[in-house]
Amino acid sequence: MLQEARRIAEEVLFPAALEVDAGDRVPESHLALLAELGFYGMADPEEAGLDLPDRASALRLLEILAGGCLTTTFVWMQHHGAVRALAESRNRTLQQNLRPDLRDGKRRAGVAISAAVHTGPASLQAQQVVGGYLFSGTAPFVTGWGMIDLLHTAARDAEGSLVFALLDAEENEGVTAEPLDLLAVRASGTVTLRFHRHFVPRDKIIRVLPQTDYLQGDAESLRFNGALALGVAGRAISLLGEDAGGLTAELDEARDDLVNATPEDVPAARATGSELAMRAATACAVHHGSNTLLPGTHAQRLVREATFLLLFGSRPTIRAELLGLLTNGR
Repeated sequence: MLQEARRIAEEVLFPAALEVDAGDRVPESHLALLAELGFYGMADPEEAGLDLPDRASALRLLEILAGGCLTTTFVWMQHHGAVRALAESRNRTLQQNLRPDLRDGKRRAGVAISAAVHTGPASLQAQQVVGGYLFSGTAPFVTGWGMIDLLHTAARDAEGSLVFALLDAEENEGVTAEPLDLLAVRASGTVTLRFHRHFVPRDKIIRVLPQTDYLQGDAESLRFNGALALGVAGRAISLLGEDAGGLTAELDEARDDLVNATPEDVPAARATGSELAMRAATACAVHHGSNTLLPGTHAQRLVREATFLLLFGSRPTIRAELLGLLTNGR
């Protein structure tokens, strides 16, 4: 699986990364290739053919693909939360109807859960009604719009429980989408979704659980997001060549830290990787000189992507660690 990921990254994703960066969506051929090779099923515990024996292998796979094309990887990785949630759901009908197609990539999923799961007031609320729930509010950053079929969505009810559902990824009377112009990964189809008393029938519900229970496992999602920064750092280091200096050793150390960090230490490991990506991308820009100021260069793309990853999927603990690194030095 890792060998296949390296081949895809070097032969397919990286050669097209600048074209994707300038485009308005990830090529269907990229996503179809990942589906054909089984990459959409890696989060399903029943998928026996993926040959990913441990956390380190899964993180390394994400890193490799992100080093090929962050935008493609960013869209693809949103899918896996829905796969895992559906595999663990007690909604057997939903499992039987959707799990095989999700695992095979015949149907693809995005995610809209951060608006409800973070601490503080939820920007997406759930109101229980006869037959299901009404979802109201905003999901600020939803990726893959126009390239996904289903949306793994969470809203918070008045009792503080999270209501997770698998919704059709389409606009209707209750859901509207506003495209976002991001600093990087612009072809990721990232939008703001607004829910207007959108009815979610009970048969679309994956699970309901207290917010506190969900947050106990939040470190693992932060850990996997951190692999994206290592992929950008690794690509920048490869483009630096002999000028990379000690960055290669730092990347190895950051990779080990991300794999082995306890849940309490994941924010620090995540911050270390993101800061390293920023330094490596900046060094790459300096190495390539004034041409980096022009569009259509990998160095410029990597600087923008590294900046994006400083801010994407952050938490107060990560932000504090990052500010310490950036203002006080290593």
